[in-house]
Amino acid sequence: MRLGGGAVRFGILGPLVVTDDAREVAITAGRDRTVLALLLLQPGRIVGVEELIDAVWGDDPPVTARGQLQTCVSRLRRALPWDVIRTDPAGYGIAVSPDDLDAGLFTRLTTRAGTDPERYRQALALWRGPALAGIEARAVRRLAAVLDEQRGNAVEEWIDLELTAGRERELVAELTGLVEAYPLRERLRAQLMLALHRLGRRAEALAEYRRARQILQERLGIQPGPELQDLHRRVLTGADEPAPGQAGGKTVRSLPRTVGDFTGRDETVDRLVGAAAQTTLLTVDGMAGSGKTTLALRVAELLADAYPDAQLFLDLQGHSEGRPLDPAAAVLALLRQLGVEMDRVPPGLDAQAGLWRSELARRRALVILDNAASSAQVLPLLPASPSNLVVVTSRRRLLGLDGGHPESLPVLEEAEAVALLGRIVGERVAAEPEAALDLVRRCGCLPLAIRLAGSRLAHRPRWAVHDLVGRLWESALPELAAEDRSVVNAFALSYGQLPEPDQQLFRLLGLHPADRFGAVSVAALAGLSLTRAQEVLDDLVDVNLIEEPAPNVYRLHDLVRQYAVQLAETIAPERRTAALAQLIGLHLEASTELNRRIELGVGFTGGPQPRDRPELVARAVDDPGWMEDQRPALLALIRAAAQIGAITDGWMLARVTWRFLYERNYHDDMIAVQELGLAMAREDGDERGIATLNNSLASGYYRAGQYAQAVERLTETLTHEVRLGNATGEARARYNLGGVLQRMGRPHEALAEIQRAYDLMRARQDLFGLARCNSGLAATRLLLGRWPEALRSARHTLQAAVETGDRALAASSLVAISEARLGLGQTAQVERVLMSVLWFSRTIGFASARPEALHLLGLVELQRDRPQAATEWFLAALDDARGSGDWLTVAHAEIGLGRAAWAQGDTEVAVQRLGQALTTSRRIRAELEEGRALQWLGACTAASDPEAARRYLWRALAIFDRMGVPGRGEVERVLAGLDR
Repeated sequence: MRLGGGAVRFGILGPLVVTDDAREVAITAGRDRTVLALLLLQPGRIVGVEELIDAVWGDDPPVTARGQLQTCVSRLRRALPWDVIRTDPAGYGIAVSPDDLDAGLFTRLTTRAGTDPERYRQALALWRGPALAGIEARAVRRLAAVLDEQRGNAVEEWIDLELTAGRERELVAELTGLVEAYPLRERLRAQLMLALHRLGRRAEALAEYRRARQILQERLGIQPGPELQDLHRRVLTGADEPAPGQAGGKTVRSLPRTVGDFTGRDETVDRLVGAAAQTTLLTVDGMAGSGKTTLALRVAELLADAYPDAQLFLDLQGHSEGRPLDPAAAVLALLRQLGVEMDRVPPGLDAQAGLWRSELARRRALVILDNAASSAQVLPLLPASPSNLVVVTSRRRLLGLDGGHPESLPVLEEAEAVALLGRIVGERVAAEPEAALDLVRRCGCLPLAIRLAGSRLAHRPRWAVHDLVGRLWESALPELAAEDRSVVNAFALSYGQLPEPDQQLFRLLGLHPADRFGAVSVAALAGLSLTRAQEVLDDLVDVNLIEEPAPNVYRLHDLVRQYAVQLAETIAPERRTAALAQLIGLHLEASTELNRRIELGVGFTGGPQPRDRPELVARAVDDPGWMEDQRPALLALIRAAAQIGAITDGWMLARVTWRFLYERNYHDDMIAVQELGLAMAREDGDERGIATLNNSLASGYYRAGQYAQAVERLTETLTHEVRLGNATGEARARYNLGGVLQRMGRPHEALAEIQRAYDLMRARQDLFGLARCNSGLAATRLLLGRWPEALRSARHTLQAAVETGDRALAASSLVAISEARLGLGQTAQVERVLMSVLWFSRTIGFASARPEALHLLGLVELQRDRPQAATEWFLAALDDARGSGDWLTVAHAEIGLGRAAWAQGDTEVAVQRLGQALTTSRRIRAELEEGRALQWLGACTAASDPEAARRYLWRALAIFDRMGVPGRGEVERVLAGLDR
């Protein structure tokens, strides 16, 4: 993290401090320090506004607390790197890596310290005093106390290691001071007693025990714990002393063998290990095969030294072929692992659970309860002692367990997945990195799937990685099996435990063509009420059969989707068809209604007949993000319509979504959707649909620079519209044809087509149509350099756009007005107009106007002789245009960048940029832009390479003459200069 060129780091292990490299960043306001402290205590988490207000003002916040909190955050943002503090609808968070926060580094060092005392020394050296000393807010002190406790635990672990190494003499003085500072920490007192005893200072060791007993009795009313009492007895009788940190009695270790190739999950492991210092319960949930048990064993391995008396493991069989383990049977199994004699076990679950808790109260024990079925199964098994830690794993989110640290386990990151595959298979993975990446992707980065795939490769040394990839091509599930282990079996166990209504919905999800879906579309697919669909989706999330990557957005893991598709094949054909018809109908009705709101004046009346789910349509239409969210599924929905024979619905869905795709610059999507829709309209034999979809498809080709294909589609459109006698459709096709001809460098033909469209619209008194024709006339007259006429047409367009409420047309007319004024040399008013266009593009989502507006702002700065400022605008236009596939504006921006570089004296960069513009222009057959690129290449190279300059200029002159556009005079002036 960088601010002012240095590394920005945060310190909370002591007074709050922020440093930029070695310089302290002043955070002086008390409220700002409280807010920053609370965020740093919970890195990566969104802290609620109410929690922050409570921390700053306590029980009596002012009415203006929210506003004052925003002011605090604003001040912090000015003092820190801009992207550190994040805003969320629920509150604020801080993005800081563990290496930039001393508490994160402390956790990492202690987690990995193991039996290395030097790492503990490094970790403890990070402390400068009590955590966040000087900040007295209750919320801060409560969380800071957790850090202080972690420090105490680390000190005790370090001292145990030093005592094991025989360094009693060096430790006694420090231990004496620590015991004085923390008189209630019995483990520290035991360590001091042990050090004194080893040094032959037995009387002092016994005196320490008496002091401990007196302090505990006076302050807490309790006696010393079993460990301290046992040590006192041993010192008193001269018995063999226990090893440091070990209570009397037999150590129990019942953890199963873990894998030797544990890979990845570093951040998750760090969070769990860090949380173990703050709670006695960790819960890990995740889908089948996600590696929950392996993770739990890894955490147990790292924490083993902190729980030396017992490390237990029990499979609760929550997701297995048999019944889940009864809590009473589980308690008995755990008591047996502890070595409790069965004649001591009382009858009844409550009494047995009481004995279990009593036994654990005398020990520092770690217990893994694996594969839990429910919270009810786990609750009787939870100990009451703070000296124990329980780690619970389950495929279900255990919402009924309070007070613990929950962790939902995702699949591996791709790099982690490849690393795991490499550790299983060996050097073949490194030899085929692309095939290895493809393999783990086909496994969905699911650890179980990767292990099964890796096992197949490991046992087939003659296979290359790509051999297995080929076998997984169509469906990975059949190949991901080894003996009695398979991914399908793992999924089947989760599925089999669902109630029948949930199973029915899960099977139907195998039909859903979208990668992501919401409750509205699922309700339509399944024929459920929205409330019921939401309930079942929540159930499926809780058992990790579906994922919820964002609120109310759901998806299936790739392998789970394959499993759901297999199950969907068991649904009766008529039910499958009905479900998909309901889903497609919802999308068609909602898209038709939304299209009416943006495609003003078109008068398309061929919409669908209303169906029987108006409440779902209304919910979809009221969602401002509906069209954007559903866009990735459009093509799949139309294909699904074709599969079930709903041909008319399919092409109509393509028809009513074109305008949205056009205005949002989704050119590739638009072409693919309209091509499929056109094919379905032809199959349906609907001439009106064929004409309309040809016209829509031409718009996509036009935006993508595929002008010849656009002319072909529009020519067919005209044929159909004339035969149908649809004057409005004919006019629209001629107007669009004029736009394409204009881009092809045929402005006079374009002007004629648009004028014919204008006459047709005027005869019908079509205000919307006339507005668009005026827009086309303005664009063509701009091309021809007829600035006053272009300005007049653009103003007529703007007036009509305002009268009809067509905000997208208003934005494009403002761009045309700006370009005309630039041509007339009237730069003073242009900048303000263009800034309003940028505002328009943000607020109404009309992204197509934005790149050209940015380009024109660059031309304004060029006219002002400010080439550096122009460069910034041109670069913004280039990024925007490339992102949206607007290749004509890409050429414009590249020409602008070349001109700006030349104006700054950098001829080399200018020639490079103009060469790129020439390549772009030729690729999209934009003849005018090709001529402009040649013109400026000639100007730039006139001094350094006159012969090349002449070639450029003569070719530019030929283009301008052929098109009949202005530019001859400027070219001839440069040529004349070369001839002198």
